[in-house]
Amino acid sequence: MWSRPEAFLRGCEQLGLRDPIDTLQALFTAFKALQAAVFGAWCVYFAARTGQPNNWGTPAGALGVLLIAAGQALNVSAFVRLGRVGVFYGNRLGRETPWRDGFPFSWLAHPQYVGAATSIWGLFLLLRYPNEDWLFLPLLETIYYGLAAHLERLPGPDASARSG
Repeated sequence: MWSRPEAFLRGCEQLGLRDPIDTLQALFTAFKALQAAVFGAWCVYFAARTGQPNNWGTPAGALGVLLIAAGQALNVSAFVRLGRVGVFYGNRLGRETPWRDGFPFSWLAHPQYVGAATSIWGLFLLLRYPNEDWLFLPLLETIYYGLAAHLERLPGPDASARSG
Protein backbone atom coordinates (compact mmCIF):
# COMPACT_ATOMS: atom_id res chain seq x y z
CA MET A 1 0.00 0.00 0.00
CA TRP A 2 2.77 2.43 0.91
CA SER A 3 4.90 1.97 -2.19
CA ARG A 4 2.08 1.32 -4.68
CA PRO A 5 -0.97 3.25 -3.53
CA GLU A 6 -2.34 3.46 -7.07
CA ALA A 7 -2.58 -0.35 -7.19
CA PHE A 8 -4.43 -0.33 -3.86
CA LEU A 9 -6.83 2.31 -5.18
CA ARG A 10 -7.45 0.28 -8.37
CA GLY A 11 -8.08 -2.84 -6.30
CA CYS A 12 -10.60 -1.00 -4.14
CA GLU A 13 -12.34 0.31 -7.24
CA GLN A 14 -12.44 -3.13 -8.90
CA LEU A 15 -13.94 -4.64 -5.74
CA GLY A 16 -16.53 -1.87 -5.53
CA LEU A 17 -15.13 -0.50 -2.28
CA ARG A 18 -16.04 3.17 -2.10
CA ASP A 19 -13.62 4.57 0.42
CA PRO A 20 -10.02 3.31 0.45
CA ILE A 21 -9.51 4.80 3.94
CA ASP A 22 -12.40 2.67 5.26
CA THR A 23 -10.94 -0.36 3.47
CA LEU A 24 -7.47 0.21 4.90
CA GLN A 25 -8.90 0.74 8.39
CA ALA A 26 -10.81 -2.56 8.09
CA LEU A 27 -7.63 -4.35 6.93
CA PHE A 28 -5.59 -2.87 9.79
CA THR A 29 -8.29 -3.91 12.26
CA ALA A 30 -8.32 -7.46 10.86
CA PHE A 31 -4.52 -7.66 11.02
CA LYS A 32 -4.49 -6.40 14.62
CA ALA A 33 -7.17 -8.96 15.54
CA LEU A 34 -5.06 -11.71 13.96
CA GLN A 35 -1.98 -10.44 15.81
CA ALA A 36 -3.89 -10.43 19.12
CA ALA A 37 -5.20 -13.94 18.44
CA VAL A 38 -1.67 -15.22 17.77
CA PHE A 39 -0.35 -13.56 20.94
CA GLY A 40 -3.25 -14.87 22.99
CA ALA A 41 -2.90 -18.41 21.66
CA TRP A 42 0.87 -18.29 22.24
CA CYS A 43 0.48 -17.13 25.84
CA VAL A 44 -2.30 -19.61 26.66
CA TYR A 45 -0.48 -22.53 25.02
CA PHE A 46 2.85 -21.86 26.72
CA ALA A 47 1.28 -20.96 30.06
CA ALA A 48 -0.40 -24.38 30.06
CA ARG A 49 2.97 -26.03 29.30
CA THR A 50 5.01 -24.11 31.86
CA GLY A 51 2.42 -23.54 34.57
CA GLN A 52 3.29 -19.84 34.84
CA PRO A 53 0.24 -17.83 33.76
CA ASN A 54 1.62 -14.30 34.29
CA ASN A 55 3.86 -11.97 36.25
CA TRP A 56 1.24 -9.83 38.00
CA GLY A 57 2.73 -8.46 41.21
CA THR A 58 6.36 -8.91 40.18
CA PRO A 59 8.94 -6.34 39.02
CA ALA A 60 8.83 -7.83 35.50
CA GLY A 61 5.05 -7.51 35.53
CA ALA A 62 5.21 -3.91 36.72
CA LEU A 63 7.69 -3.07 33.96
CA GLY A 64 5.43 -4.86 31.49
CA VAL A 65 2.42 -2.78 32.55
CA LEU A 66 4.49 0.43 32.25
CA LEU A 67 5.67 -0.54 28.76
CA ILE A 68 2.12 -1.34 27.66
CA ALA A 69 0.88 2.00 29.03
CA ALA A 70 3.72 3.94 27.36
CA GLY A 71 3.22 2.14 24.06
CA GLN A 72 -0.51 2.76 24.05
CA ALA A 73 0.05 6.41 24.99
CA LEU A 74 2.25 6.77 21.90
CA ASN A 75 -0.35 5.09 19.70
CA VAL A 76 -3.23 7.16 21.00
CA SER A 77 -1.27 10.42 20.78
CA ALA A 78 -0.25 9.64 17.18
CA PHE A 79 -3.88 8.92 16.28
CA VAL A 80 -5.03 12.15 17.94
CA ARG A 81 -2.31 14.16 16.18
CA LEU A 82 -2.86 12.64 12.69
CA GLY A 83 -6.57 11.93 12.73
CA ARG A 84 -8.17 8.94 11.07
CA VAL A 85 -7.23 9.94 7.51
CA GLY A 86 -3.61 10.56 8.47
CA VAL A 87 -3.28 7.32 10.42
CA PHE A 88 -4.62 5.29 7.50
CA TYR A 89 -2.24 6.80 4.92
CA GLY A 90 -4.56 9.37 3.45
CA ASN A 91 -1.48 11.20 2.14
CA ARG A 92 -0.71 8.18 -0.06
CA LEU A 93 -4.34 7.87 -1.17
CA GLY A 94 -4.75 11.39 -2.53
CA ARG A 95 -6.24 12.98 0.58
CA GLU A 96 -5.06 16.28 1.96
CA THR A 97 -3.04 15.40 5.05
CA PRO A 98 -1.16 18.25 6.70
CA TRP A 99 2.32 17.54 8.00
CA ARG A 100 2.35 17.12 11.76
CA ASP A 101 5.46 17.72 13.80
CA GLY A 102 4.19 18.10 17.39
CA PHE A 103 4.28 15.37 20.01
CA PRO A 104 4.73 12.41 19.52
CA PHE A 105 6.35 13.13 16.15
CA SER A 106 8.66 15.67 17.76
CA TRP A 107 10.12 12.77 19.78
CA LEU A 108 9.99 9.86 17.33
CA ALA A 109 9.80 9.44 13.57
CA HIS A 110 7.41 6.47 13.91
CA PRO A 111 5.61 6.71 17.25
CA GLN A 112 2.92 4.21 16.27
CA TYR A 113 5.46 1.53 15.39
CA VAL A 114 7.49 2.25 18.52
CA GLY A 115 4.29 2.23 20.56
CA ALA A 116 3.16 -1.09 19.12
CA ALA A 117 6.55 -2.73 19.68
CA THR A 118 6.79 -1.30 23.20
CA SER A 119 3.32 -2.64 24.01
CA ILE A 120 4.27 -6.09 22.71
CA TRP A 121 7.42 -6.18 24.82
CA GLY A 122 5.35 -5.17 27.85
CA LEU A 123 2.75 -7.83 27.16
CA PHE A 124 5.34 -10.58 26.94
CA LEU A 125 7.16 -9.35 30.04
CA LEU A 126 3.85 -9.50 31.85
CA LEU A 127 2.68 -12.85 30.53
CA ARG A 128 5.72 -14.95 29.57
CA TYR A 129 8.94 -13.71 31.19
CA PRO A 130 11.26 -15.47 32.21
CA ASN A 131 10.19 -18.54 30.24
CA GLU A 132 12.41 -19.41 27.28
CA ASP A 133 9.63 -18.63 24.77
CA TRP A 134 9.13 -15.02 25.91
CA LEU A 135 11.63 -13.40 23.52
CA PHE A 136 10.59 -14.90 20.19
CA LEU A 137 7.44 -12.97 19.28
CA PRO A 138 8.59 -9.58 20.63
CA LEU A 139 11.84 -9.86 18.66
CA LEU A 140 10.01 -10.91 15.50
CA GLU A 141 7.49 -8.07 15.86
CA THR A 142 10.27 -5.55 16.52
CA ILE A 143 11.94 -6.64 13.28
CA TYR A 144 8.63 -6.31 11.39
CA TYR A 145 7.94 -2.83 12.75
CA GLY A 146 11.52 -1.76 12.08
CA LEU A 147 11.24 -2.93 8.47
CA ALA A 148 7.92 -1.11 8.08
CA ALA A 149 9.47 2.10 9.40
CA HIS A 150 12.40 1.68 7.00
CA LEU A 151 10.09 1.07 4.03
CA GLU A 152 8.11 4.21 4.82
CA ARG A 153 11.30 6.24 4.57
CA LEU A 154 11.91 5.03 1.01
CA PRO A 155 10.36 7.11 -1.75
CA GLY A 156 7.52 5.53 -3.65
CA PRO A 157 7.89 4.67 -7.35
CA ASP A 158 6.14 7.89 -8.33
CA ALA A 159 8.49 10.19 -6.36
CA SER A 160 10.61 11.09 -9.40
CA ALA A 161 7.53 12.00 -11.41
CA ARG A 162 6.37 14.46 -8.75
CA SER A 163 9.74 16.08 -8.21
CA GLY A 164 10.57 16.52 -11.91
